[in-house]
Amino acid sequence: MPTHIRIPTLDLVIIIAYIVAILAIGILSTRKVKVTGQVFFLAGRSLPWGIVGAALFASNISTIHLVGLTASGYNEGLVWGNFEWMAALTLILLSLVFAPFYFRSRISTLPEFLERRYSPASRSLLAFMAITAALFIHIGMSIYAGAAVFEQFFGVSVVTSILIVAIVVSIYTILGGLRAVVVTETVNTGFLLLGAIIITIYAFLALPAHGIHSISDFRAAVKPDQLSMLQRHSQAGLNWYAVFLGYPILGVWYWCTDQTIVQRVLGARTERDAQLGPLLAGFLKILPVFFLVLPGVIAYVLFHDIIGTSSNQTLPVMINELVPTGLKGLISAAVLAALLSAVSAALNSSGTLVAVDIVKRLRPETSDQNLVQIGRISSVIVMILAVLWSTQGGRYTSIFEAINVIAADLAPPITTVFLFGVFWRRGTKEASIVTLIAGFLIGAVSFVLDLPVFGNEKLITHGLGISFMMQAWWVFCICSILFIVVSLLTPAPAPEKIEGLTWDNPLAVIFGRPVEGFFDPRIIAGLLLGTMAVLYCVFR
Repeated sequence: MPTHIRIPTLDLVIIIAYIVAILAIGILSTRKVKVTGQVFFLAGRSLPWGIVGAALFASNISTIHLVGLTASGYNEGLVWGNFEWMAALTLILLSLVFAPFYFRSRISTLPEFLERRYSPASRSLLAFMAITAALFIHIGMSIYAGAAVFEQFFGVSVVTSILIVAIVVSIYTILGGLRAVVVTETVNTGFLLLGAIIITIYAFLALPAHGIHSISDFRAAVKPDQLSMLQRHSQAGLNWYAVFLGYPILGVWYWCTDQTIVQRVLGARTERDAQLGPLLAGFLKILPVFFLVLPGVIAYVLFHDIIGTSSNQTLPVMINELVPTGLKGLISAAVLAALLSAVSAALNSSGTLVAVDIVKRLRPETSDQNLVQIGRISSVIVMILAVLWSTQGGRYTSIFEAINVIAADLAPPITTVFLFGVFWRRGTKEASIVTLIAGFLIGAVSFVLDLPVFGNEKLITHGLGISFMMQAWWVFCICSILFIVVSLLTPAPAPEKIEGLTWDNPLAVIFGRPVEGFFDPRIIAGLLLGTMAVLYCVFR
């Protein structure tokens, strides 16, 4: 049954003050800056690596993570943390493999890169798919997650919460563009981590009162495999092989090719900033396992009699039972921070895609000022559509699962054309078009078949026994075969056409130029990779 949190006046004042402060910061961040296309879409290409890394992390961590990862930790345990730790590996790919091409080519959007590597048609297809992803995943599900939480916190209806969130985010995102987004994201990151840390500390402090005095006591109190990152018989379909085969397909799409995320890298001031920013984000992605997933496991030990089967109540119950008055408002502000970051990032990227990849390409004579206006108007339209879709979030049993299931339907063809595009010079524009269209259609069919529309049965996941992670892997294999076959049957691209857009060979990523000191991105990437190897050995 729902657990409503009664918010004292002091906490309510903190929440309102936070909303006002974020609005002010977002708007004032561009008060003395002329909002040109470069500022609105790419923050004037002025972002240092610290801001790039923090913004990458903040635009990823959302209310879906706060609610969904604690709920998933409560249900299945640390295995869901693979979505955080495996992200570090794909962020290394973004830093070393993709960022150099993105920065040197001075592109404004990821579809623009596909146009240079393949053709204008490929650009249009990717822009359409990216807007679809922003609408269905980044904005729609984030709004639903936020609305569901606020309903539990304050008793405000889901519809009212959706409208409030949509209006607040739209104001500073549409007025200020990317610079306003990344400035507010950096602030939000601090609030998010602070709130999560506070909950985690209070959860640990509550363990002795429930008879947990040692690690062995804790292990005995949790479910089997709940503290294991790598499982063989995961009820959520996250067996170790599904994680290592399926996640890279989702991860390359999300971290390396999705406009919502990579737009921060495109706004970096130097190539070094563009490479170091993702590596900082990779280190930050270690934290959610300990501050979001692990607290969900602790909640199972402390409050499974209260939460029962209502796993999405995990976060509200923990706040209600553990956090003292005076801090509830701060925690609620952290929840709001995560929501604002994710939605504002996707909203800005949607406006960029429509203005730069669709309008600018069809009407090259469009002025810079008109492009900004088009970006703002299209952001409003995308927000309205996302609000309508967000009301369908209740069809899924888990919010966090929902975004990854949808991603598994969208990611394979995009991952295919980008990976083959930078590593295989023989890949052709015809192969790109066929792969994107065929992969999107396969994903659309899978989405419909696995969406609980026809009763409660997921026809592919339950009927055929293929989890969403393995679906991503097998569709990627199909797309790869299709790409290779079509490429070999069509004329090879002219060498001058792909010059500077592909690696000569995979080893050139590491050995292509001399190492430039300790802070060379390749050295930092090696440290990150070693850190992840140690963590997986400890928590396997």
